[in-house]
Amino acid sequence: MTTPLAIANKTFSNRLILGTGKYTSFETMKNCYQAARSEMVTLAVRRFDLNASGEDNILNWIPKDIQLLPNTAGCFTREDTLRVARLAREALDNPWIKVEVLGDQKSLYPDGEETLVACKELVKEGFIVLPYLNADPILARKLCDIGVHAIMPLGSAIGSGLGVQNPYVLILIKEICDSYKLPMIVDAGVGTASDATMAMEYGADAVLLNTAVAEAGSPVLMAEAMDLAVRAGRLAYESGRMPRRVYASASSPIEGVIGKA
Repeated sequence: MTTPLAIANKTFSNRLILGTGKYTSFETMKNCYQAARSEMVTLAVRRFDLNASGEDNILNWIPKDIQLLPNTAGCFTREDTLRVARLAREALDNPWIKVEVLGDQKSLYPDGEETLVACKELVKEGFIVLPYLNADPILARKLCDIGVHAIMPLGSAIGSGLGVQNPYVLILIKEICDSYKLPMIVDAGVGTASDATMAMEYGADAVLLNTAVAEAGSPVLMAEAMDLAVRAGRLAYESGRMPRRVYASASSPIEGVIGKA
């Protein structure tokens, strides 16, 4: 058993966070949550009609024991981000918010300056703030300084499936997060199970992904694969890998070998 993931005032035994977008149906989405043993999912508030009823309301497909992490996906200014965050807290009675302030329509990379300002205001207003950011150790430290509750650097661009592109920068961000006793959650870019394992082996405390499962040939099977991958990566990280060596090192000792003088 690995240690639980702690964010703000809650702990989670599962370190894989899934999304709610791009699934072919709400039923498939729910089945993926079951296959992945999900304990937290993120929801793009402005992309769903939370006032819909019955089976048309996405909230009715998310099990009640799953922590909902509303997000501000689709926001490109701090003002829009703050408005959506406040609406989410009011509509869902939930102070948790994943802050996304995007800076470019094509790349969907986050705007670091606007993210920092928005997060500072949301922390002041009592939100549990999890900011999405580029793999930037300097910005990560500034966000930690203002009192956010986790740091969420991207592995690569949203929906790209390119995996972790800056692993050694993640190591630097992990070191900063540890000094503040905050989790680092790799968010975006994971394409397959090995990408999730790599993120965890480089020190991520959790992985957030969506497209890799939703667009897989069999989303439910991929959800299970991602769960296993994250668990394997965390176990490997906590156990500590062997050192890398230039030369071979025999698995069995050569001292005392029969026939050897």
